[in-house]
Amino acid sequence: MRYLGLDLGTRTLGLALSDVTGTIASPLKTIRFEEGNYDSLLPQLKDLVTEYQVEKLVLGLPKNMNNSIGERAETTLAFQKKLEEYLGKKVVMQDERLSTVEATNYMLAADISRKKRKKKVDSLAANIILQTYLDKEKGMNL
Repeated sequence: MRYLGLDLGTRTLGLALSDVTGTIASPLKTIRFEEGNYDSLLPQLKDLVTEYQVEKLVLGLPKNMNNSIGERAETTLAFQKKLEEYLGKKVVMQDERLSTVEATNYMLAADISRKKRKKKVDSLAANIILQTYLDKEKGMNL
């Protein structure tokens, strides 16, 4: 089963893709869009789901640190519903707290330039979100 991981921002959507066994996630790309224009993402995502034969999508849920649902999480939940209706696929939510911080720290440790970090942080955050979900599904939640 192949999965697509998503990290939804206000102007970017980071994407990661699993291998066909649903075990290992890899960063795919980042899609930039006009702020708040989430509908513009739907046709692009449909094309990717078809191209990679994705069976399930994993969308990062940006909960607040106290586990409450804030404005960003509400926007993400609304996007989840719209995405499920548009694609006819299950979109599961995965807590994404600190995934962008973790992605940035990985790149800092790897001595990646600021310019390259900015281009890759969203897809790497999507990768972290997806890999966390895959590990949890396989009972490898450490």
